[in-house]
Amino acid sequence: MSTAKPIGPLRKAWYQWKAIRFPWRKRYLVGLDLQGNTYWEFRLHRGDPSTPDSRFRRIVQYPRSTHLSEIKVSPQWHQWLRYQRREAPTLDEQAQDLVRVEQMKVLAAQADARWEAKPSYLDAPGKEKGQPVPPFDTGRNQPQEQAAREQSAAAAKNGRDSSSKAAQQQKDDPWKRAARSTGPGETWQPEAWTPTSTRKR
Repeated sequence: MSTAKPIGPLRKAWYQWKAIRFPWRKRYLVGLDLQGNTYWEFRLHRGDPSTPDSRFRRIVQYPRSTHLSEIKVSPQWHQWLRYQRREAPTLDEQAQDLVRVEQMKVLAAQADARWEAKPSYLDAPGKEKGQPVPPFDTGRNQPQEQAAREQSAAAAKNGRDSSSKAAQQQKDDPWKRAARSTGPGETWQPEAWTPTSTRKR
């Protein structure tokens, strides 16, 4: 991959000239990105490199025709600008990163498609998206007639159990037990309080 705007021979020679680190030069060109931005290192003062303020400052310059909202700085150059990497990224490295980003987009789209193909538990019954959920196999699959007989037998048993449960509930009714207890009932009313007089000490 190449830059968005091809670099002419004159501009390329000018970049090479600006990248030469002459001792009298304060600012050096370090590199450029695929969007045409240039990255520079400079010192505030010339002189001894061992002085505390002699560390190179790092800046980015973008073409004058570029609007501020359209400026894009790649993550590699962000790391270089913040001193998180020592060497500046090359054009080949930036091109390989763009290829990697495109491959990641394709893989993410494929993963989303696989995720959409799976049924969701949040879908309403009968409106499921994706593939149908296979039935849970317990290993005891029976013919439909035998299953119907078992259901009718279970319903009859439930009918007998419900009648015996109703009789048991009438015996064990908590409201009736409360009425039979010796505690105050629903008609109980509090009495007036009449305090007794005590002798002063």
